[in-house]
Amino acid sequence: MVRIRVLVVDDHRIFAESLAAALAAEPDVDVSAAGSGPAALRCLERAAAEGRRFDVVLVDADLGGKAPDGRPAAPVQAVGEDGLVDGLTLVTGVRSAQPQVRVVVLAEKDDPARAALALQAGACGWVAKDCSLNRLLTVVRGVLRDETHLPPALLTGVLRELTAARRHRTESERLVESLTPREREVLRCMVAGLGRKAVAERLYLSPHTVRTHMQNVLGKLGVHSTLAAVALARRAGVGPADLTGDVVERGGQLA
Repeated sequence: MVRIRVLVVDDHRIFAESLAAALAAEPDVDVSAAGSGPAALRCLERAAAEGRRFDVVLVDADLGGKAPDGRPAAPVQAVGEDGLVDGLTLVTGVRSAQPQVRVVVLAEKDDPARAALALQAGACGWVAKDCSLNRLLTVVRGVLRDETHLPPALLTGVLRELTAARRHRTESERLVESLTPREREVLRCMVAGLGRKAVAERLYLSPHTVRTHMQNVLGKLGVHSTLAAVALARRAGVGPADLTGDVVERGGQLA
């Protein structure tokens, strides 16, 4: 029998333990639980290192608290050990660290805007927390067949949100294209959560030069804060700089 390895991520201990116990009663399901985003990422990393990767991660949409506008407030790399601001941010982190893992978001209520954000972050499904166990198992098995699962009542709203997001993305892409190659590299460092000093060290630039680049980035993107620049960059599909790779070549033309 092929077993499905599921990780439940929820900071409400009673709910997490109850859900894990219900899923574990299924003959083909192995379950673990984590109470925070950082704990979940560590669990995924440890399981992968031991050759027993998880297949599906069930993430609480409101893990660690909800951002005021319902959007991820910071990239995973910029969040400390106290927990991620929003469960949707963890979706991005899981998909970035282990793209083969399917992620399903568990939500207290139907919310087309947040469901669309979850899909954009890489989630394969959005399920109500109070759904039946049979429904949840159908979703878990369905996403492993590369299906996307949404409540029927959300479909119209999610499609509307995704259409609007595509328009915003087109505009965001146009703004990002106005940046110089060096400014784009600085922006990718900002998306990775690096501060001015860290960017300077990585790109072999002075902090003053990095500050100038950052100011130019904000000006060209038409925003007034680093968080706003990061949000726009993510809409345009700009990913974080690879912090595990080599730094940019010293004295290159991009400087």
